[in-house]
Amino acid sequence: MYTAKGQLDRDALFHQHLPLVRRIAHHMIAKLPPNVELDDLVQVGMIGLTDALSRYEAAQGVQFETFASQRIRGAMLDELRDGDWMSRGARKSQKEIEQALHRVEQRLGRSPMESEIAAELGMDLADYQALLGKVRGTQLVYLEDMGGGEEGEEGFLDRHVADEGADPMAVLRDQRLRTSLVAAIKQLPEREQHIMGMYYEHDMNLKEIAAVLGVTESRVCQLHSQAIARLRTKMRGH
Repeated sequence: MYTAKGQLDRDALFHQHLPLVRRIAHHMIAKLPPNVELDDLVQVGMIGLTDALSRYEAAQGVQFETFASQRIRGAMLDELRDGDWMSRGARKSQKEIEQALHRVEQRLGRSPMESEIAAELGMDLADYQALLGKVRGTQLVYLEDMGGGEEGEEGFLDRHVADEGADPMAVLRDQRLRTSLVAAIKQLPEREQHIMGMYYEHDMNLKEIAAVLGVTESRVCQLHSQAIARLRTKMRGH
C-alpha cells in the first residue's frame, strides 16, 4: 500500500488495521477483570498501531500485520502494567490458590485435581471454581511476557529487554526461562494444555474454545486461570 510517490501510505494502513486493534482487544479483555474497559484497550492499541507505522520498515522482511500485532499487544500490556488494574483481593486469592497448589503437589508428587486444591483451601468445589473465575487477570502480563507467538514475531521481552549489547548471561537465562515454560506447559493436565494451545497459539477466544470443548465460557475461564496458577507455581524459581 504505497502513495503515488512510491512511499508507504501510512494513513491508509492505519485505517485498514483498525479492526486488528479491536480483535486483539477483544481477545485480551477475556483475561481481564470487569473494571478494565474494552474501549480503553482499543484506545491504547491505536497508539500501538501508530507506533508500529512509525517504526515499520518493509525491508526488514516482516509483514506489517505481524509487526503491528506485537506493537499493539505490547502497548496494551504496558498500559496494564502501569495502571493499578487488579484489586488487592484478587491478587491475594491468586496467591492463596498458588500456595495451595504447591502444597498439594509437593504432598502428592503430581498435579492435583480441582477437588484436591479446593479441599486444601477449605472450600467446596463450586466455591473454588467461582474463585478461579474471579482471579482472572492476575496472570495476564506474566504469560504474555514470555515472548512472541509465531516464529519471527517479536515478543514483549524481545522488544523491551534484548538488544545488541545485551549481557550474554541474561540472554542465556531468558532462553532457559522459555525452555522451562514450555516444559511446564507439557506437564499440565491434558484439557488445560488444549485450552492454552487454542488460546495462545491459535488465537481462539473463550466462546470458540467453549464450543470445541462442549463447556461454558465461564468454565473455560476457570480452567485457564487454574492452568496459569499451575504454571506460576512451577515457574516460581525462575
